[in-house]
Amino acid sequence: MDFIFELAVILLATKIAGHLSVLMKQPAVLGELLVGILIGPAVLGWIPNSEMIHIISEAGVILLMFIAGLEADLDDLRKNARPSTAVAVGGIIFPLGFGTLAGLGMGMPLNQGIFLGLVLSATSVSITVQTLKEMGKLQTRESTTILGAAVLDDVLVIVLLAFVMSFFGGSDESTLLVIGQKILFFATILLISWKAVPWIMRWFGGLKVSEPVVSAAVMIGFFFACYAEWLGVAGIIGSFIAGAAIAQTPFKEKVEQKIEPISYGIFVPVFFVSIGLNVTFTGLDRHIWFIIALSLLAIFTKLAGSGLGAWMTGFDFHGAAKIGAGMISRGEVALILASIGMTSGLLDEMYYTPLILVVLITTLVTPPALSRLFANERDHEAA
Repeated sequence: MDFIFELAVILLATKIAGHLSVLMKQPAVLGELLVGILIGPAVLGWIPNSEMIHIISEAGVILLMFIAGLEADLDDLRKNARPSTAVAVGGIIFPLGFGTLAGLGMGMPLNQGIFLGLVLSATSVSITVQTLKEMGKLQTRESTTILGAAVLDDVLVIVLLAFVMSFFGGSDESTLLVIGQKILFFATILLISWKAVPWIMRWFGGLKVSEPVVSAAVMIGFFFACYAEWLGVAGIIGSFIAGAAIAQTPFKEKVEQKIEPISYGIFVPVFFVSIGLNVTFTGLDRHIWFIIALSLLAIFTKLAGSGLGAWMTGFDFHGAAKIGAGMISRGEVALILASIGMTSGLLDEMYYTPLILVVLITTLVTPPALSRLFANERDHEAA
C-alpha cells in the first residue's frame, strides 16, 4: 500500500502545484515539475525514486507523445520538413561545438568533451508539447516545426552517439549498423502505420468487449514505443508515430476523448514529478559555477542554433525565437544519454549530478519562456 499512498500524494501535489502555477500566469507543467523536486529526495523526501514510479512515468511520457501524434497534422509536418531539418541541424551544431569546447576548457579529455556536447545537443519535446497544448498552440506552424525538428534531432544525436562510442571504444556496435537500424525502423514503422494500423483498429472495433478501440490504440502506442527502443530510437518517437497513424483513421476522436482523461489524470503527472525525483543537492556547492555556466550555454546554444535554422528558412525573428525556446528542453533524452555516458566511461562520475541539474534547469526554463513569447504574440496581435 505504500506505493498507492505515494501515488495519491503525487496526484494531489501536482494538481495543487499546477493550479498555483496557472494563478502566477505560468503553464501548469512548470508547477508539476517543481513539485517533484519539493516532495522528492532533494527536499522533503516524501516520494522515493522507485522502480514503480519509473515504470508509470515511462507510460506517462509515451501516452503524452501518443496524444501529441493524435493532434498532429501530417500535411503540416510535410510542409514544414525543410525548416524542421534546418532547426534540428542548427540545434545540434551549436550545442555540440560549444559544448565540446567548454569540456576541453574544463580539462576534459577530447572524448568526454565531445560527449558533453552531445548531451547538450539532445532535445526532449515532451515538456514543450504539454506547454503548447495548455496554451492551445499545438497546431501552429511553429509548433509543427518543433515537433518535426525534435524527431530528427533525436535520430541524428543517437547516430552521432554511436559514432563517438564506436570511435572511442565505448561500444561494439558499428556506426553503419546503428544507421541501418534507424533506416529499418522508419521504413517498417511507416509501412505498418499505412497498412496495418487501420486494419487493426477496424478489427478491434468489431469485438464485443468494453472499449476495444481504446485498448487497440494504447496497445499500438506501446508496441510502437517498444519497437523504437529495440532499434535504438527513443520510445517517444514510436508513440508519436502511432498517434499520428491512428489520427488518419475514423477512430481518432473517440480514442482522443477516452485516452486524454486517464493519461492526464494519472500517468502524465507521474512523469513530470519523476523528473524532479532525479535531483539531488549533494555536493552542489562544489559545482555551482559549472552548473550555472553550462546551463546558460545549454540554453543559448539551442536557442541560437535552432532559432537561426528557423530564421534562415523563412520565419521572422519572433517566430524563430519561439521555435528556439521550444527546443531548449533536454528532459528525459539527455538523462538517458548521461546514464549511457556513465556506464561507457564517456562521462566522469563527478559531473553526472551537475549535468542532471543542468538538464533539469533547461526543462524548467522552457515552459515560462514559451509562455512569455506567445504572450508577446497576443499583445502584438491586440495592438
